[in-house]
Amino acid sequence: MVTHRIRSFAAPLILSALFALPLSWTAAANTAFPGIFGTRTTASPNISMFPKWSGALSRYFNEQKLANAPCTSTLFNACHLKEWKEFLAKIRGKDKLSQVRAVNAYMNRQRYLTDPRNYGVKDYWATPGQFFKRNGDCEDYAIAKFMSLRALGFTNREMRIVVLQDLNLRIGHAILVVNLNGQALVLDNQVRSVVRAEAIRHYRPIYSINEHKWWLHRRS
Repeated sequence: MVTHRIRSFAAPLILSALFALPLSWTAAANTAFPGIFGTRTTASPNISMFPKWSGALSRYFNEQKLANAPCTSTLFNACHLKEWKEFLAKIRGKDKLSQVRAVNAYMNRQRYLTDPRNYGVKDYWATPGQFFKRNGDCEDYAIAKFMSLRALGFTNREMRIVVLQDLNLRIGHAILVVNLNGQALVLDNQVRSVVRAEAIRHYRPIYSINEHKWWLHRRS
């Protein structure tokens, strides 16, 4: 169990997710993804409401241009990205569950560091390259795990970054949830192993997101 403190998510973003619902919402719950922590969801394709996530995606795709640069290159994060690609290559032929476990363990080795100390701002969503070079906080672990599994062939339909409240610590938190054979698996920087979502009782999801959609979570 990681014991580092995690800062709360910005209240305006949570409030906009809960109360400023766009017209593009669909009322039907998402049936392809298993329920997460006993909540029901409503989906929207309008991920522009989350500029920190959109910005991280944009920077990530630009970052990939450096992935094949020589490790001696002065380009940003070339060596870190090379090590990451080598790790992914080693596990590419393994079964999906083994890949999920390997990615979770690999990312959880990074040191926890809050955004104010790391970037001088209250909330920053980092790319994997930035995370490898500078470490990061909870959503940075989740993003790096998400992008690692995407690189291994997992689809957006199989994964969501989930922003939630930790009811025990009374703070905001973010994790990655993977749908594997109809089972919601939690990849969490606070938990050493991959666990099933139903084993966790103290998380209350607020919203979840991938590259194409976001979901508002409500208690069933």
